[in-house]
Amino acid sequence: MIDSQLHSIVIDTQPRYLSEQSDPATKRFAFAYTISIHNAGQVPVQLLDRHWLITDGNGKVQEVRGDGVIGEQPVIEPGASHIYTSGCLLETPVGTMQGSYGMRSNTGVDFRAPVTVFRLAKPNALN
Repeated sequence: MIDSQLHSIVIDTQPRYLSEQSDPATKRFAFAYTISIHNAGQVPVQLLDRHWLITDGNGKVQEVRGDGVIGEQPVIEPGASHIYTSGCLLETPVGTMQGSYGMRSNTGVDFRAPVTVFRLAKPNALN
C-alpha cells in the first residue's frame, strides 16, 4: 500500500502548437508539451518509465511506452521538480494526451503517478 504522505507527485502540463513544424495540407500538426513533475512527498523518488495515450480528433490512439523521459530517469528529491519538454505529431488540429509515470521511492515502493488528460489544439481550431 502506498502512503500518500510519503509518495505525492504533482504533475503540471503546458502544451503548445508548433506552427513552424506543422503542415495542415499534409495532415501534420506538431505539438510540444512541457511537463513539470513535482515531488510533494517526503522521500526521494526516481522516474523509471512513461506511458502515454495520444488521441487525435478522429479518435485514432497512439500508445507510447518507454524508459524514463528524454533519455533520463531522474531522481526527484522532496520539494524538487523535474521539468522537461517533448513533442508529438497528430493528423488532426486537436487531440488529447493522458498517461502515467512509473516511479520508485528510495524505500523501494513502486507506484504510478497519473497524468490527467490535457488538450492539444491548434489556436482557433476550437470554437
